[in-house]
Amino acid sequence: MTALPNLLLEPMLRNALLEDLGPAGDITTRLVIPAGTSYRATLNARDAGVVSGMQVAALAFHLMDPALRVEALVPDGAPCAPGQALMRIEGAAASILSAERVALNFAGRLSGIATLTAAFVTETRGTTTRITCTRKTTPGLRLVEKAAVAHGGGFNHRFGLGDAILIKDNHIAAAGGIRAALTRARAGASHMMRVEIEVDRLDQLDEVLATGGADVVLLDNMTTETLTRAVEMARGRIVTEASGNMTLARVAEVAATGVDYISAGALTHSARTLDLGLDF
Repeated sequence: MTALPNLLLEPMLRNALLEDLGPAGDITTRLVIPAGTSYRATLNARDAGVVSGMQVAALAFHLMDPALRVEALVPDGAPCAPGQALMRIEGAAASILSAERVALNFAGRLSGIATLTAAFVTETRGTTTRITCTRKTTPGLRLVEKAAVAHGGGFNHRFGLGDAILIKDNHIAAAGGIRAALTRARAGASHMMRVEIEVDRLDQLDEVLATGGADVVLLDNMTTETLTRAVEMARGRIVTEASGNMTLARVAEVAATGVDYISAGALTHSARTLDLGLDF
């Protein structure tokens, strides 16, 4: 995955730095570190995993002090081992210390997402199934969390409500049924807009296939046995996505059904932060 434009990342990094600095700035550093003190620091992995957030961490340091020299030693998307140096930062000690926590918060969080995604992807090897994330992201951090999924070898679902049409169970209920929802969606959709609809029973899938108008069907909270039947029914007619209760322990058996995509909110809402540290 290519780097994101820093222009898109700057607002979230500025907000995080301003939150941490508060109205008085870094009091401890200002009082303890003599003016003009320079230092070299390294951002190190303390766990094994997949790296993400190096671009984001570097931007945090540069926003704090453009004069800092920052070098990523391991690129986003690469594996790391305990004790491995991921980034080198040189320059004013006060600037490094003031940006440290924000840089580590982002890099640790995003590396955790990339690491968990890579574990899910590993479970699908030998199949054609792709692992994708959801919109269950941390408010304000969706862009970088979805980038972390890509760094882990996964794929991105919608970035927001305006990306595609996804008709969920509540839409179907409010619209008056599957046929009504699909008919209205297709009638008003741009020729560039894909339509996906959620079902949780095989009779609903039958209705979707008979009605037409959907590009993708989301098979929600189905047992593996039911998923297998659903994929057989849909094969060659519509793209399939399995979702709901997609744990690391279960993902291999779901991929074995032949489903095209498995979406897992856990990639972003339940990833453990990778342990990283900044050492002078």
